[in-house]
Amino acid sequence: MPLNGEYEPSPSKFFVGEQQVVVADQVERYEESQGAEGAVTRGAPIVVLTSRGARSGKLRKTPLARIEHAAEYAIVAAHRGAAKHPDWYYNLLADPHVELQDATTKRDMIAREVTGDEKAAWWDRALRVIPVIAEYQEKADREIPVFVLTVQ
Repeated sequence: MPLNGEYEPSPSKFFVGEQQVVVADQVERYEESQGAEGAVTRGAPIVVLTSRGARSGKLRKTPLARIEHAAEYAIVAAHRGAAKHPDWYYNLLADPHVELQDATTKRDMIAREVTGDEKAAWWDRALRVIPVIAEYQEKADREIPVFVLTVQ
């Protein structure tokens, strides 16, 4: 069942080299072009995750690295090695029902946090796509969570 509700664009910004990227602008380019534009960040291909805000209840869209295996996707809550988890992490804890757009395909999915051997396998896959997460894990004062998204 697709997510319904009011979308609130993210005010977040980040830098790729010296270029500032506004998350909402990247999401808009990606969606309008069906993944033809705005589809790479820091050298990694991306997907767009739509989740429901844990506090606001509004729809939030986040570009994340595309880590896919056997019709499932993983998303890594690295938050560039920050001390706290990204906001979307809390959104998924509150409501694991999400929508994932991978280029032209949108899927309703359920997110679940993985641990143990399953997390280790997905972490290895993630490292192949976004090697910098190893540095983020060293920098973070927390264990970086990994979620697997499965078609509903």
